[in-house]
Amino acid sequence: MSVLIIGDVGVLDGMFHIGDEAMFEAAVGELAQRGLSPVGVSSNPDETAARYGIPAVPRLGFAGLDRAEASRRADHLIAVAAGTAELSPDDPAAEVFAALDGAQMLVNAGGGNLATRWHSHVFERATLARLARLRGVPVVVTGQTLGPDLDAPDDAVVARMLREAVLVGVREPDTAALVDSWGLSATLNVDDASFLGLGEAGEAGASAPRGGVVVSLSGWFAGRPADEVEQRVADLADAAALAVGPVSFHAHFGAVDPAAPARGDARLHERIRQRMSQPSAVVPTGTSRDAAALVRRAELLITGRYHPAVFATPAGTPVLALSADRYTRIKLGGALGHWGQTGVLDLDELPDAPRLLETIAANADAIRDEAAARLPRLRAASGQWWDRVAAAGRS
Repeated sequence: MSVLIIGDVGVLDGMFHIGDEAMFEAAVGELAQRGLSPVGVSSNPDETAARYGIPAVPRLGFAGLDRAEASRRADHLIAVAAGTAELSPDDPAAEVFAALDGAQMLVNAGGGNLATRWHSHVFERATLARLARLRGVPVVVTGQTLGPDLDAPDDAVVARMLREAVLVGVREPDTAALVDSWGLSATLNVDDASFLGLGEAGEAGASAPRGGVVVSLSGWFAGRPADEVEQRVADLADAAALAVGPVSFHAHFGAVDPAAPARGDARLHERIRQRMSQPSAVVPTGTSRDAAALVRRAELLITGRYHPAVFATPAGTPVLALSADRYTRIKLGGALGHWGQTGVLDLDELPDAPRLLETIAANADAIRDEAAARLPRLRAASGQWWDRVAAAGRS
């Protein structure tokens, strides 16, 4: 049974985004294990098909459109679905319509992009859901962060999409509260990629030899002076090297080719490394599973990115997370909170980071024990969620 699944996937310009690909990969794997046949919606269908071994179709055509253009595009596609308009022969949405015709279900895969700051994603995902419902195809929304900047009319658009979905899954309490404020219900779980590559008993992270510090950062400083933030992060990395062990930098948004010049997060990492007094190393971006294994073997993770924390926490790796704004604070706090960790620090509090680092390092054993205690329950809940998703596709 075919299931159409949309995620923010498809390598463009040689750049790989680990978190977005990880959520999609996890969803594809969970659906396939339950006898369903995923078909991806991707920015680069050929690349996605080759990477995951599934058919893939292009996106609906919202990328790069301003709000007015996106609104007209959505109206046109819905009119096509209703039979009152036609697609041009070269319209990329034609392949999506064909895929929907043969689909048992649409899965809106995990992500944190349903916010006003990314209006094109709101339009695309909501429009695709409307197209599915007009064809009688059930819709599942999984692994979401919504907002927190979700202004009118975007809030109404997203609320309608959730209202028409047969299942809604979210990944932190703030998003669950937002859904509840709309008079709707959602299932709160860990991020869909939390157990990617983790053995059934957690042995891929819990018993593997640990060592060193992994640093994985985002260049989003929410308007703060870059020089100041980068120097303070360099000071923190130096402190971690002295207190915990060797530091390695790993870009979650970086080049597929490990020999390519530093771009994305890797360029930021190079600037910080140049400011450090202690030696450091670079780990190529690699795959999502590579990234997960890396942080699960670390003694400590310092991250401004979300998915390093998602991968690290189930294995009990202590995390010092750096938030730039309310959006990143909600996500990072949610990722850590599921596993009993609390080490989220605002970038304005970086002068206090070495002290928090000492506290986290001192509590490493307790952090690992707490993760081990929570792992069976949270893993079972995730499995039950995907059982429900698969059942929705068979109904």
